[in-house]
Amino acid sequence: MALFGRDGNRKELENLARREGRLPPGQSLTLKWPVLHYGGVPVFDPATWDFKISGEVEEPLRLTWEEFRALPQTEVVSDFHCVTRWSRLDNHWRGVLFTDVLKLVKPKPGAQFTLLLAEEGYTANVPLADLQRPDVLFAFEHDCAPLPAEHGGPLRLVVPHLYGWKSVKWVRGFLLLDQERLGFWERNGYHAYGDPWREQRYSGR
Repeated sequence: MALFGRDGNRKELENLARREGRLPPGQSLTLKWPVLHYGGVPVFDPATWDFKISGEVEEPLRLTWEEFRALPQTEVVSDFHCVTRWSRLDNHWRGVLFTDVLKLVKPKPGAQFTLLLAEEGYTANVPLADLQRPDVLFAFEHDCAPLPAEHGGPLRLVVPHLYGWKSVKWVRGFLLLDQERLGFWERNGYHAYGDPWREQRYSGR
């Protein structure tokens, strides 16, 4: 049941979320949508934007913005947990499921890991099996409006069951790999996996 449609202040809603088991340990509820990212906000040019898939695939693939937008679209409602200890519940996303994008290529048998690629060389690593969950998607919209640039628009990956840095902003493609390759924050001390329910915020925990 959606929390944002219920009456009550933030603290009341937070207590309700805890009782319902929707807030991971160490998280607080926010009704806002904080903006956090590394580097500046890229300028989007649909004429030059592309999305690339390579690595452990039979044939690499490149999609233009028009081709990506033409893929089948899905709506997903999910919670979002930031490693900085806030959670925003009942986010309404619209976009393309990761599994539908994956169908466009033929992964090689050894492909088990993924390195997500974004603007300005940003990367994040996620096991391929995690991206094949039914609520993981590349989002164009948030809460029935185009995804704002500061929140990753025009396209953001959404991985609800992991901390928010895995939900890569300004995503431009991914590599399929036969062994794990750490991404930007993972190389700088963050946990390689990032499970909010196990408080996997930093490496060694």
